[in-house]
Parts: sequence; C-alpha cells; structure tokens
Amino acid sequence: MSHLLLALDFGGTKLSAALLEEGQTSWRDLRRTFSPPGAGRDYDVHTMLEMANGLLQSRNPDAIGVSFGGPVDFQSGTVRLSHHVPGWEDTPLSRLFRQALGAPVAVDNDANVAALGEQRFGAGRGFQHMLYVTVSTGVGGGWILDGQPWRGAQGMAGEIGHTVVDPQGPRCLCGSRGCVERLASGPYMAQDAQQRLVQTPDQGAILRRLCAGDLQAITAKLLSEAAVAGDPLAQEILDRGAQALGTGIGNAANLINPQRVVLGGGVTKAGDRWWRLVRETATAVALPEVYVEIVPAQFADDAPLWGAVALAQDLLKVQAV
Repeated sequence: MSHLLLALDFGGTKLSAALLEEGQTSWRDLRRTFSPPGAGRDYDVHTMLEMANGLLQSRNPDAIGVSFGGPVDFQSGTVRLSHHVPGWEDTPLSRLFRQALGAPVAVDNDANVAALGEQRFGAGRGFQHMLYVTVSTGVGGGWILDGQPWRGAQGMAGEIGHTVVDPQGPRCLCGSRGCVERLASGPYMAQDAQQRLVQTPDQGAILRRLCAGDLQAITAKLLSEAAVAGDPLAQEILDRGAQALGTGIGNAANLINPQRVVLGGGVTKAGDRWWRLVRETATAVALPEVYVEIVPAQFADDAPLWGAVALAQDLLKVQAV
C-alpha cells in the first residue's frame, strides 16, 4: 500500500500545502493562500492546519514534511524565528503539527528543503554537491554535500543572503550593511525603487506609468517589467541586485566548490539580462579553476514543497529501519 505524504510550505507571504502518494510525480491536491499584511504566527498556523485538513478530508497522512521561511533547529523541529512574520520565536512547529495531524513531522529551513527537492527530483538530480539559492521575499541558500543536506553546526549553513558584498551599502534587517539579501531580494529592490522615485522626480517614467503613480504598488515583478521595457532606473536597481547575488555565489563557489548552483524564487523571473549579469559576476568573482554552472530551478516556487516531500520520505525510511 502506498504512503500518503503531506507537504507544507510556510513562506514569508504565502502558505502552500500539497498532498500526494509516495512515488507520484504530480500533486494529488494542492492549495495556496497569501497571508494578509501584518499576519503573525497564529494566523499562519491556523490557516495551514485548515488547508491541511481540507486536503486530508479525515484521512491520516503517513508522514509530513514542512518547509519554513526562517532559521530552524532541524533536530527538534523548532522554529527559531522568522525575519518576516512576527511571533515565531522558539515555536515547536514539529510537535504542534504532530499533535494536530497525528503523523511524524520533519521541519527545516525553506532553502535547505528546496535544495533537497531540486536535488532529489529537479534541476539537481545526479549532482552530489549542489548549492540552491532562493531569491524572493528574502535570499536564502541550502547546501547538498555528498548527496545529503549540510546544515552546519547550529543549522545555519547556507545563509548566503547575509553574505556582505558591499560593506558601505544600505543596512539590512540583520543589522549588517550591504548583504546580498538587502540588495537582491524582491521587497528590498521594490523599496529602493520607491525611494529613488521620490528623490528623483525626473526618473523612472516607465516605472511610474506601470504603477499608475502609486509607488506603494511597486513590486519586484513590476520592476522587472519596467526594466524589460527600457526604464533605466529599474534596470539599475535590478542590475545591482544581480551583481550582488553573483558576487555571493562566486564567493560561495570558491569556498565549497559545488558542481551546480540552482536558483529559484520569484526574482529569478526577472529576465535574460538579470540571468546574464548573475552568471557573469559569479564567474568573474570565482577563481579561474572554479567552474560555476548556474541554472534555474525546475520547480520554481514549488521547490520547497518537493523538498518537503523528500523530508517526509526520509521519515518513512527512518521508521522502516
């Protein structure tokens, strides 16, 4: 009899839940919802449980994998905090969902989980040494070394988003200046565009037109559309983000030497110019002897969900021993 697996993804602004039977290559059912502005932990937990129960329809899952957008203690299944959603400090997420849904639960940081998903099922298949980077609400990384997730001594390996690439750059939410995340993530690029439009009323004509004069409506997606349409200000901000990301990847390649770097997240849809700058910058930063192959994630926004499937599968293997 095949096992029923539940995959959950707590993103910074979006919640996703999927159900499938072990061995299936497509979702049996999938649900998503966006968290309203200002929503905290309790809202997200309640909403995710509602989605999970809706998928399960009174059935019991055999294992549950959970991707979370923030630092996680993998061994205990405890969320340390969220940089984007309030109230998550020291939340025993694994225990909460095990009690609510009656199945074993594995929880890990979303970048680690996405790396595992791409390595098992997607763009990283066949590679034993891989770096996954998600560029979205934040910038996070996950390592696969010798075919297994590498989390580091305190589970904090892979935080490429907080690699400093410009010590004189703008302040990041982590407290440092010029982090990759501060320069390359979607919300920060949108914020910088809004500030520039206020400071320089004669610039950004295309971007102003696309947002219909409502600067708060500017997102990374709108910024990308303006850049493709030839807006110099939008191109400048996206270029700076791509170069920051490429610098971080080049440094990571020098340090660990992965076979492949896989990029996922909404910002990776920014277009050919963005991809070219990321690759060119990473190649320039890496040593000549270090080959840096950078490819898009196969699953795009679903990489954390597929990684959650892999976590659930690993739980079944442990139970079978």
